[in-house]
Amino acid sequence: MTDNVRADVESLSPETAPGTVFDRFASEGVLAYQSCGDCRHGVFPPRVLCPSCGSDDLGWQPSAGRGTVYSATVIAPRGKEPYTVALIDLAEGFRMMSTVTADDRAVAIDDPVTVSFRPSKDEPPLPVFTVEAGR
Repeated sequence: MTDNVRADVESLSPETAPGTVFDRFASEGVLAYQSCGDCRHGVFPPRVLCPSCGSDDLGWQPSAGRGTVYSATVIAPRGKEPYTVALIDLAEGFRMMSTVTADDRAVAIDDPVTVSFRPSKDEPPLPVFTVEAGR
């Protein structure tokens, strides 16, 4: 680790840690991601270094919250309602995992989806996706 990167990582505080910043955006109803200032790679989940080029020049960007389903599976826990977990390719060029719902049908690959946030009393809101109407 270079001295410059070591100093940047050591200067992180609980308030500036990438996960904390993401949670603050989520609390405001914004799906945020990082963008590398050097290689322009969209970065998710939040990190201190770009996984593409190793740069620490990561800035926060708001996502439009629209994407497509890359893959999906149904989780059926015993004694509970089944739910769909999917990998979502966001329009800004990053991929994330989340739950997805669709009206009275199975979620399919390439379904267009839009983000919303599920409130939680003990934790920051969670980004969840819904298949866009008309699909």
